[in-house]
Amino acid sequence: MTTTPANYKRVLLKLSGEALMGELDYGIDAEMLKRVASEITEVVNMGIEVALVIGGGNIFRGAGLVQSGIDRVTGDHMGMLATVINSLAMQDALEKQGMSCRVMSAIKINRMCEEYVQRRAIRHLEKGRIVIFAAGIGNPFFTTDTAGCLRAIEVGADIVLKATKVDGVYDSDPATNPDAVRYESLSFNEVLDKDLKVMDATAIVLCRDNKLPLRIFNLNKVGALPAVMKDKSIGTTVLMGDKQ
Repeated sequence: MTTTPANYKRVLLKLSGEALMGELDYGIDAEMLKRVASEITEVVNMGIEVALVIGGGNIFRGAGLVQSGIDRVTGDHMGMLATVINSLAMQDALEKQGMSCRVMSAIKINRMCEEYVQRRAIRHLEKGRIVIFAAGIGNPFFTTDTAGCLRAIEVGADIVLKATKVDGVYDSDPATNPDAVRYESLSFNEVLDKDLKVMDATAIVLCRDNKLPLRIFNLNKVGALPAVMKDKSIGTTVLMGDKQ
């Protein structure tokens, strides 16, 4: 079953920081950055409004820093700054594609990007600008998955698209189990009950309680992002209730 781009007026794309590493072990792969920006541009040219949240795990991950002995709040603040770095890099890549883009930060860094204001973010989207939400929600102890779902709800996105390294959600790890089965769709309660690690529980509950669909797909496949806008069979969709 397929859908037309018109079914998605506004989407939020959640990228991990690791997605920008490409084949590198650390940092940002310029070619990967360019490809993702190109696919986002293609989606915008379909007439779809696009917002992004990008993690910071390719530079700093708060939880990992805590394991090395850094205070949790300090580690999370460092992780927030890493998301700002990735957001500015993506903004530059999108502008090189001819796109109009704004980075809006949950923490004040006025000389680098705008402060997040919900109404202003919606106005940017309505004007056809791509909006990148940086620095999570501005508080420690919350993941960028939760930030992505929260921002999607605040700006009235139709769906959260989570880009990963696998083509959906499986009943076991496909990297170690060749017989792993991919779910075409799940309910939010199934994700929580089966502990499927799609996103952290806070993010899943936010989506469930606000009836916001979630789609998980493989960004490593060239052309995957534009294809997701047209084809419902790609990836795994998480919906309310009986997966209607």
